[in-house]
Amino acid sequence: MEEFKRIKRELVAKGAIIDYYQDTMQIPNGNIAKWDLIDHKGAAAAVAVREDGKLLMVRQYRNALERETLEIPAGGLNSRTEPTDEAARRELEEETGYVCGSLELLTSIFTTVAFCNEKIDIYVARNLRPGKQRLDEDEFINVEAYTVEELKQMIFQCRIQDAKTICGILTYAAKYLEGGQKH
Repeated sequence: MEEFKRIKRELVAKGAIIDYYQDTMQIPNGNIAKWDLIDHKGAAAAVAVREDGKLLMVRQYRNALERETLEIPAGGLNSRTEPTDEAARRELEEETGYVCGSLELLTSIFTTVAFCNEKIDIYVARNLRPGKQRLDEDEFINVEAYTVEELKQMIFQCRIQDAKTICGILTYAAKYLEGGQKH
C-alpha cells in the first residue's frame, strides 16, 4: 500500500466531548488533501443481563437525532487512560441504578471510521444487584428491560438504530444464545 503522510494537523474547535481537527495530508498520488478528524477520548458500554435473561436498556433524548432512543447503558471515558471496564461499571450504575458482579469484554467497535476515532469497548454485565441511579444534571433516563428476541425485532424493524446498541445486542445473542454458550 502506498503511503499517506500527514503534513499538518490544526485544531479547529475544542468541545466538551470531542475536538475537531483538520489534517493536511499528502496522498499516494502526490496530491494534497484536507481531511476532517473528530478526536474522542473513547467510551464504554454494557449489555446488562438480568437473572431472567432480559437486558436492561435506557431510553433517553438524543439532541443529534431530536428524539428519544433506546440504548444499552454507555458513556464516555473520564480520561484517555481510564480503564474501560471501570467506565462501563460506572455508567451502568449511574444510568440504571444497577451494580454488576461480573463484567466481561464482549467486543470493541470504532463508531465512524471515516472521520472519527471514537472507540467503544462493550462489556457483558451479569450478576446485577440494585444500586443507586446517579444521573447527571442534564440526563433524564428511563430504565426498561426486554428479552433479546424483542430487542432483535426492534433492530430488524429499524426501531433501534444506535450502532453500539445493535453491535452489543447482536454480538451477545450470537456469542451466548445462538452459539450455545453460557448466559
